[in-house]
Formats: sequence, structure tokens, C-alpha cells
Amino acid sequence: MGKDSLVKGQNDYLRAEQLYNAKQYKKSGKSYSLAANTFLKLKEYEKARKSFIHAAKSFLYLKKFTIILDLLRKAGSAALFSGEFLEAQEIFKKAINYVPHLRKLEDRNYNYILFSSLSYLCLFVKGKKEKGLELIKKIKKKVESAYFKESILIKLVTNLTVAIRDNNDKKLEKVEIDFECYEFLEAEEKLAKLALFLAKSTILIITDLKIDKETYSTNEIIELNLEIDTKPLTKISKNNFYDHVIKEINILKIGITISENLTVQKKPIFPLQCQPGKKYHLDFEIKPYFQVDNTFIGPFLLTCEMDGKFLFFLKTPAIKPKLISPPPSLDISTKNLRPPLVNKTFPFEIFIENNSEGEALDINFDIHFPEQLKIIRGTTKKQIYSLRKKENMTWEIQLKPIEPGEFTIQINMKFKDPDENIIEDIKNFPLSIKL
Repeated sequence: MGKDSLVKGQNDYLRAEQLYNAKQYKKSGKSYSLAANTFLKLKEYEKARKSFIHAAKSFLYLKKFTIILDLLRKAGSAALFSGEFLEAQEIFKKAINYVPHLRKLEDRNYNYILFSSLSYLCLFVKGKKEKGLELIKKIKKKVESAYFKESILIKLVTNLTVAIRDNNDKKLEKVEIDFECYEFLEAEEKLAKLALFLAKSTILIITDLKIDKETYSTNEIIELNLEIDTKPLTKISKNNFYDHVIKEINILKIGITISENLTVQKKPIFPLQCQPGKKYHLDFEIKPYFQVDNTFIGPFLLTCEMDGKFLFFLKTPAIKPKLISPPPSLDISTKNLRPPLVNKTFPFEIFIENNSEGEALDINFDIHFPEQLKIIRGTTKKQIYSLRKKENMTWEIQLKPIEPGEFTIQINMKFKDPDENIIEDIKNFPLSIKL
């Protein structure tokens, strides 16, 4: 079958056009059908699709709805052979409009489910299965309940949907077992196997979110790693049942879900090309700002493209890092408000400030002066209920040196962070006394 067949197909098509224009619809429908079948055998799929649709249009004038549905089904197959999955879906969806005209209830039940299931499969491989499910739900109202429930094609749709939702490979095994019972045309069978292949790939690819520790303070950066393991895909690429070898997977974009107290400061650049059979690590930086009862990272939703044509989604698990307040710290400085001279009283000032992010609670100070410094007024012990971020206090003591020299003043402090952890510190300050 070569050039002569192509010429025959083109001649049949031209004759069909003439007959159609002459309103000889039965003959034009037959001629369009002859041309379509010739083009289909020659793998001239676009011409075949167009011819089948024109044939259906001819028979529409004759109200031959059984023939119309058969022709539209073949037009959808031609679109599938050429990889036009959304075009095929539109044809299958259009066919549903003619199903109510069938006389027998059994035929209506069968065709409602057939064309809605084929539409679902077309949408499934393009990452739009939810839209396909909406159509199935609409069709359900028009089909006998018992027939719908027992339909093997509805079971196919259900098993694919549940397998993805629950990450359940056993549901896909049921599809494989039932495969010979579906009574698909060649292109439809390839479509179903492709949908099964994508569902299997979605389940087999392992995704995980990992952090380097369990607990972070709110002033730390959470180093997050997204692991994508495509090694398990080698199992199905070698399976002759699917007859499909993955060339590449592109991660087109990523949807990030995090709690309101977190923001993403760094993430990988997408799209990202992945080779099947390898493991990938993608790094993120997450910044916490405050504590909430339920801090979470994930799930992330990855929109993926296989071999530049087929869309599927990967969903990661979620993780819950523990957030704590940052440990508070207090800065202490001292100042002589007058020069310290022997036998002269001078005011000694202690300045305490919280420059950290955390709140200091139940603060206690204890100052130790050398015996050469006599306390005239003030106390060496001080207790403060709390110092929040950027808060400060001043404490003044009157001192009188009794001899010259170089001395050290020691300040001991003890306080708690918001989680009741005790923090202790000792600060030493030099003091020079002159005559």
C-alpha cells in the first residue's frame, strides 16, 4: 500500500465532497468512510480523522446515529494515533451528544460509558483527570445504576483514580488482569496502557522531604532537601506489556504548601530535567518567623512531564519541624559617672540590654566588688521579672574606693528562656582607682 492507495484515498475524498455538496448524503458518507479507512492504513492520521468526521456529518442528515457513533469513535482513534489526545477527547465528548438518540437502552448505557471513559483516559494522560471525573459523574445520572456499577470500564476509571489517590499499586494490578476484557480498538488500547503506565510511574517514583534536625529556633534557617528517586521506574520500562521506554522526565513547576509562620527564601529553578533511573536532591531554605501550634512543611506538588507529551503529578509527604524561641542573651556594660578617686564617692552605673530575639525571664544579678571598694548606697543583688527584645534597664550603685589599684568587678547573672531553660553567665569588668 503506497502511492496508488494514497491517490485512491484522495479520489474517494474528492468524490465524497462532490456527493455531499449534491446532498447525496448516504453516498457521500460511504465515500468519506472509504477515504478515511485508506488514510488510516497509510498512517495519514490527520486526513483519516477529518474524513471520519465528514462521514459522520453526512450520516447525521440521515439520522443514522449508530453509524455516526462508530465513525466518531474511529475519528478519535485517528487523533490518538497522531498523539492528539485532547483533540481525541473533544471528539469522544461530542459523540456523547448523539447517544440519547439510540433506541435501545442497552446501547445507550454502553455508549455513554464507552465515550466518557475514553474521554477520561485522554484527560488522564494530559494531567486533567479531575475534569474527566466530572464528565463521568454527569454520565452516571444517565445510565442504569446496576449497569454503571458493573461496567468494567467504570472499574478501570475507578481503579486508576483510587490508585493515584491512595498510592495503591494493587488497584493497577486489577487493571492489568482485566485488560483483555476491555474490547478496545488498537489506539484505545495504547491509550489505556499509557494511562496505566503514567499511574504506575506516579506510584513508583519516591519523593521525600528531609531536614537536618528536628528542632529549630525561630531565628534559624531550615535547610530542607527534597529527594526524588526515579530508580524504581526501570521496573516498568523493561515490561513488554506497556511497550514504552521513558526518555526523560521534566519537573515543570512545584506547588509549595507551608504553614503561615514560614516563608521560602531559596528554591531550585524550574523546569528541571531528570533522567529515569537516577536519584535527585533539591535544596530549599525555609525561614520561620514565629511559633504556631501546628508548623508544617508540605506536601509539595510537582507537575511533571514525561517525554515532552504526558503530564502527571507527584505529591510529597509533609513534615512537622519543632520550633522553639531563640535562646535569649543579655548584654551588660558598666560606666563610671565620675572619675573613681580614693576616698571619693562616685556613681557606678550598670546597663543591661536584651539585643537577642528571645525574651529573658526571672532575671537575677549578683555583683561582687573587691574589698577595696566600699558600697555607700545601693544593693549588690537585683531581680527583674523579664526583659523582652530591645528592652533595657539601668542600675546605679554609689561606691567609695579606700585605696588605689587595678581591680575587677564580677557580675553573675542567671535567667530563664521562654521554655523554662536556665541560662547562667559571668561577666568581669576592670576598674582602675587613682589617688
